[in-house]
Amino acid sequence: MAGTSVGSSKMQDEIERHYASEAIADRTLAALREAYGPDVPITPDALAPLDQFHGRGVAATEALGTRLAPKAGDRLLDIGSGIGGPARWIAAHFGCHVTGIDLTRAFCDAAEVLTRACDMSEQVRIMHGSATELPFPDQSFDRAYSQNVLMNIADKRRFYREAFRVLRPGGLLAVDQIALGLNGPPGYPQPWASVAEASFLAAPDEIRDDSAAVGFDILVLRDATDEAIAFHEEMRRRMKAEGPPRLGLQVLVGDRFRELMRNSADSLAQRQTSVIQCLLRRPE
Repeated sequence: MAGTSVGSSKMQDEIERHYASEAIADRTLAALREAYGPDVPITPDALAPLDQFHGRGVAATEALGTRLAPKAGDRLLDIGSGIGGPARWIAAHFGCHVTGIDLTRAFCDAAEVLTRACDMSEQVRIMHGSATELPFPDQSFDRAYSQNVLMNIADKRRFYREAFRVLRPGGLLAVDQIALGLNGPPGYPQPWASVAEASFLAAPDEIRDDSAAVGFDILVLRDATDEAIAFHEEMRRRMKAEGPPRLGLQVLVGDRFRELMRNSADSLAQRQTSVIQCLLRRPE
């Protein structure tokens, strides 16, 4: 999950304030070494509890990667790449090249450090930029994906249009996003926004209409809300029985973590929000 352009410098500033924090990479590496010793190998799998800032963590990234099914050597685009966790994990497990783009500069800086620590700079590149103004030539990528980013983007058709432009004919786009639920909107703060003015939740029908309007074929459009609710319930059960995990997103998010996760879980359970997964294809 990561800040991306919403078409207003004031709103971009609000979103960057929501996500950014100090010394992200240093804190992440220090937490890993404190948990497993100073000589712990720095790998995408070792970092996974700390660098997957979206619902269901690395399990969601694995499911998205399986849906996208990149081939070795493919060039992928991660739109809203955060601190680079999904990009590194997918590149390592599928043998592909991943370019990430994110509007939050602190995330990009941390991603660069962590990618070097994993010795993956030849395979993964993270750039500072906007999801609605992608700085890439037409037809640059074989596949693209975006996890929990569209909630920060008002002009969703512009997002889909840019993704369509940079994909090669036949290229795939996988999108996971929080959407509006039947009983929405939710209260705030949420993991993606501190205030309602920085949140742009689409209804499932709008997701279908917006992606189709720019020319995508819709291969998969499914509601995964029940899976997300079950994940939050299991997290609560474990924390009650075992306490907070040694490694988790609290390292990245800080003191707000408990409140944000509680609000996210409650809004899903009350059907104020939903989780939608898509797989789209640019026609040949």
